[in-house]
Amino acid sequence: MRPEIVLFGDSITEQSFRIGGWGASLTDTYSRKADIVVRGYGGYTTRWALFLLHHIFPMCSTTPPIAATVFLGANDAALPGRTSEHQHVPIEEYKENLRKIVRHIKECSPTMLIVLITPPPIDEEGRLQYAKSLYGEKAMTLPERTNEVAGNYASACVEVAKELGVSAVNLWSKMQETQGWQKTFLSDGLHLTPDGNKVVFEEVVKVFNGAGLSALDMPSDFPHHSEIDHQNPAKVFQERGLL
Repeated sequence: MRPEIVLFGDSITEQSFRIGGWGASLTDTYSRKADIVVRGYGGYTTRWALFLLHHIFPMCSTTPPIAATVFLGANDAALPGRTSEHQHVPIEEYKENLRKIVRHIKECSPTMLIVLITPPPIDEEGRLQYAKSLYGEKAMTLPERTNEVAGNYASACVEVAKELGVSAVNLWSKMQETQGWQKTFLSDGLHLTPDGNKVVFEEVVKVFNGAGLSALDMPSDFPHHSEIDHQNPAKVFQERGLL
């Protein structure tokens, strides 16, 4: 049986299997090595994600995933008093929710690699333009998220990762290393372009490789066709204990 890698998060994870998506790229990279399982829920915050833990990471599983990414916080960082205020989660609660998520996953499997991914940076102008494209004159006049606040949540995410001894990808900082990141990496000021997805993919693979989960080093689930003796096709399957 192939091992599983679970991608847990909000819409940025839910959309990761679209063409050029970071989840799709992981699936291609780990083809015949591991199954990439997407558990992304658009609009979810860490507060709501807590209700899903026992369903996605059940304690009774005899074959828990070998790795999990936790990519939450972009919605938590929505500002109170603006159009997405129902998603706002105070930063201290956000940190405590992340702790609960990590502790649950560790209890599910102490050996599972856990990777926290911070919220991406926010292109505030892009968010306003996106709102105008949807609502015209009725669009919001102030962005419902700011890059500064997203950065605070990103720092909190990294802080929790260090505190609990798990890996982290600081997407907020990484993307801003590139000039013109606003339009290069973000399609609507928040969600990812193909180039933005590529950044997530590369950073996650970097962590996986450093943790001994390089796709190149992982065994394939079944023999390559070149290993099969056409005159005695059962041989290689028997040698591998597959029959």
